[in-house]
Amino acid sequence: MLTGAGVDGQPLLTIAIPTYNRAGYLRTNLDQLRSELQGMPSGRVEVLVSDNCSPDATPAVVQEAIDAGLDVRYVRNAENFGWGRNFAQCYDLARGKYVLLLGDDDVFLDGTLRSLVDRLSSNEFGVVVLKAYGYDSDFRLEYPGGAIRERVFTDSNRFFLAVGPLITLTSSCVINKSLLAGFSLDGYVHGDLATLPLVLRGASCAMANLYIDGYVIAGKRQNSFNYDYAQVFVGEMWRTIDDHVGPGLTRRTVRKLERRMLFSYYPFYAFDFRLARRGSLTSMRRHFSERFGRSMLYWSWLAPTILLPRPLALPWGALTTLVGRVFGGDLRRGIAFAWRRVSRTVG
Repeated sequence: MLTGAGVDGQPLLTIAIPTYNRAGYLRTNLDQLRSELQGMPSGRVEVLVSDNCSPDATPAVVQEAIDAGLDVRYVRNAENFGWGRNFAQCYDLARGKYVLLLGDDDVFLDGTLRSLVDRLSSNEFGVVVLKAYGYDSDFRLEYPGGAIRERVFTDSNRFFLAVGPLITLTSSCVINKSLLAGFSLDGYVHGDLATLPLVLRGASCAMANLYIDGYVIAGKRQNSFNYDYAQVFVGEMWRTIDDHVGPGLTRRTVRKLERRMLFSYYPFYAFDFRLARRGSLTSMRRHFSERFGRSMLYWSWLAPTILLPRPLALPWGALTTLVGRVFGGDLRRGIAFAWRRVSRTVG
């Protein structure tokens, strides 16, 4: 089922939102998009919602947005055919030159969309990566602050090293679809990182890529726990990256990216995993040892958080998380997150 007005000509950007059974989050998402698009020329940005047959109020929420003036192209699937296929369908249906697959629980920071459209209008990029931060309840009040810096890379290997794990966050990655004609996601729809191949291919074949280094996308924190973290962000992620090794993503870059993530990205998730007793510790140990079993950095830095008894693992995990955040450039975000948690506890 399709509703909403059509668009004459090709939009510059499609914001495609795959959704299932999260009408409340989707309402916040669409309300913010409507605010961001006010005053922007009609047809410049296409908003597409692909509903995986949600049993909740999702159709009504989309209709509310349309009635309020947001031009939405709405697709409601006859059945729920899975997360990966819905993401792939969003990409296939997108009419824009550029595509952003935006999570239904993620939102643009105020003023970000117009700035993004200006950049896409004046330059040609393969991939634009937007830096994201997590929020618990109010994305404006929980904004970490900080300057926004734009960095253009003509070397895709340097680009991948700069953006690091953001390549796995679909809401952070704007992809130039016009560079990927004929590419199919069919081989990746059964996993949880269906859009990662698009980012790897798009950035590798482009003359230039852009990193907007500043918090401009807000993602609902800890809102999806229906997957095995290690299976997805260790096993599946590195297999997909290995599949795309070539001139645009060299083996040397992959090794550097591994070291960076071991030092500054994985410590927080290992610490949070042990703290919350979330998921399978056996799976965590297996996937990390399979990928990093020959790495001294893994055994000396990350493995203690995963392997030690919990009373010993937690202080080590807290230490490595703090140090990793400092050297990874996310100290501001970490401090803001900790301050909010402490304030709520004391209050």
